[in-house]
Amino acid sequence: MTPAELSRTVLHAVRRAVDDGELSVTVPERAVVTEPGPGGCGDFATTIALQLARPAGQPALRVAEILRTRLAEAEGVRDVVVTGPGFLNISFDEQVDPVAGLVREIREKGARYGYGDALAGQVVALRVPYEVRAEVVADAVVRLVGTQGGRATVEHGEPVNLRPVPAPEDPAPLGPDAARWALLHPAPHDRPRITADHLIQRESNPLFRVRYAHARIRALSRNAARLGFSAEPGPIGLVPQLGAGISGTYARSGGRRPGVSAEAAGDPFGTSASAGGHSLLGTLAHADAGPLVGPGPANPDLGPANANPGPLDPLNTGTTPSAPPTPADAIPLPPHANTPTPLPLLTPLAAHPRILAVAATRRAPDRLARHLVTVADAVLPLLPCVLPVGEEKPSAAHRARLALAEAAGTVLAGGLSLLGIDAPEHL
Repeated sequence: MTPAELSRTVLHAVRRAVDDGELSVTVPERAVVTEPGPGGCGDFATTIALQLARPAGQPALRVAEILRTRLAEAEGVRDVVVTGPGFLNISFDEQVDPVAGLVREIREKGARYGYGDALAGQVVALRVPYEVRAEVVADAVVRLVGTQGGRATVEHGEPVNLRPVPAPEDPAPLGPDAARWALLHPAPHDRPRITADHLIQRESNPLFRVRYAHARIRALSRNAARLGFSAEPGPIGLVPQLGAGISGTYARSGGRRPGVSAEAAGDPFGTSASAGGHSLLGTLAHADAGPLVGPGPANPDLGPANANPGPLDPLNTGTTPSAPPTPADAIPLPPHANTPTPLPLLTPLAAHPRILAVAATRRAPDRLARHLVTVADAVLPLLPCVLPVGEEKPSAAHRARLALAEAAGTVLAGGLSLLGIDAPEHL
């Protein structure tokens, strides 16, 4: 069961409650599902009961209990627990793997993953002024409308219905890709920054993070082929734990992988003093560049953030240990490590269809640009765990992690293409 399927299951439970006369509400168009927050449990959580409490004229806990009994009867659902003011926490049967299901869906649809019919049969007429940012935004909107089954036309004339804040200067010196990003990433009411920051290969540059994540994933696919294995969806064998990134806890000292220093564990882009002040990405990093942290998706379109705090795992920046970790230092993955576990990466991947629909219907390509940054930041901590290390042999978990990483790469490449920006194989 994928998050999209679970969302439909939640809506079906609401519809059944309405048909049975227990709720008097209009069934919403969508139900947001995310990882459980602090105090939650299970595989996914939803705030649908809080959303419906006021229109239903009932306490949120009562609405949650009405929906809980119906959700518990759904196929593939093992248990539903109500926590807090009315959060519904849903646990899947052991054989249900939301990660593998979503990865298979993305692999099947490829670059068309996320396409829908929100604007099917509609013609969207865009009237823009003769201004470079308006032209670029209109071009991106035309592509986005096409993903939802519609067709957009661009005209110049009054009354103008698409007028973003103009660029303060000509973005052409930045080059085609950086120029388009500089014009599309800010919200339409924000003035774009036409500066060389869009060209710098540093963590502080969102465009670089997106393109670097895609190039890194492509490199992993090539290296996996050299090792004789390919991607295959399945259990990834990693369990998020408190204070750790999505790569899981590998050692007692702060959840670091063996051979990775404490400083590097909080410094995935290698900007620390131990890295000589030079980014491992190949350029001098800002002296004040802070470490990436993992509080969950920063994109407001994804709903409430529900990921673990704590530093993300590094991009394998440590030195090779002189000896393997002793049993006392190592923490083996728990017995349920091969069971489905929602990851911070799962939420933005599952939200991609909704983001495309919102960006198209609201004529807001900036929504897609910010979403790609969220996906890139979520996938980067996974990448060091994709390939086997040392004497380790490729396993089913490595194939599954590669499939998950490639799914994120598909979303990144497709999103950049819709914005008219190149997704590099090498960087």
